Amino acid sequence: MRSGPRLGTVLAVAAMLCVQLGLAVSVGLIDRLGAEGTAWLRLAFAGLLLAVLVRPPLGEFTRRGLLTCALLGVVTAGLTFLFMAAVARIPLGTASALEFLGPLGVAIARGRGRVRLWALVAAAGVLLLTEPWHGGADLVGVGFALAAAVCWAGYIVLTQKVGDEATGLRGLAVSMPVAAVTATVVVALTDASAVLDALDLQLLLVGLGLAVLLPVVPFSLEMLALRRLTTAAFGTLMALEPAIALAVGLVALHQVPGWSAVVGIGFVIAAGIGAERTGARAVVGNAEPAPSAP
Repeated sequence: MRSGPRLGTVLAVAAMLCVQLGLAVSVGLIDRLGAEGTAWLRLAFAGLLLAVLVRPPLGEFTRRGLLTCALLGVVTAGLTFLFMAAVARIPLGTASALEFLGPLGVAIARGRGRVRLWALVAAAGVLLLTEPWHGGADLVGVGFALAAAVCWAGYIVLTQKVGDEATGLRGLAVSMPVAAVTATVVVALTDASAVLDALDLQLLLVGLGLAVLLPVVPFSLEMLALRRLTTAAFGTLMALEPAIALAVGLVALHQVPGWSAVVGIGFVIAAGIGAERTGARAVVGNAEPAPSAP
């Protein structure tokens, strides 16, 4: 049916919009909870919601599958903490573009022939985003975003492995509670008293809403989109996420980018589209392309 791909595109874009709106709201909480506390609040509620709503049948998982889900949870926590630390220091659009180097790297690594040339395009985009010739970039923030990119690459590889064993939200319903426990341990060992002192009913409700906005709703939308789109089409659409982040940062956070940032994000998007079109993964078993970062 011709409307299938169109609906899939709408669902995929809606999922990315939910992700970026959730991140924009998270940025607004950093002043009150800190980057670590904000990441913990999101993960804690997301893990609780998915465990209660999905109730994954652990007995149906193999030991290796459970171990992979647990590792995915740890990587998800690392991705969330590092990205929150990045957006506390650099604009959302820049952080998202740098983070996107993770899935771009995966696409380039699994591609053949000319696909590796897209790495040069991405490198040019990074140079324009960070402007090392000016010396004004927050190198700590850039470092956190690049570390998040490494975690996102690991997240994609592990999500694909989990997808080979578990269908639907079952894998996420195992990995996300692990991410919540990991986040709780990190906060407990770092700044637990400050986070707990800042919590109130309003923040708890915001945290619950954030968990629904990111990752529960976007992941569900992506599952619906993936039933209507090819892996290459979905990966190409995902490359638009840095541009969506730039727009959300401009409208919601009033982060006005310079011309070099706009061109740099354009280079990263072009590299993502080019690499994904030539490096799509064939579907194996229950496997589905990895969704947007939680």
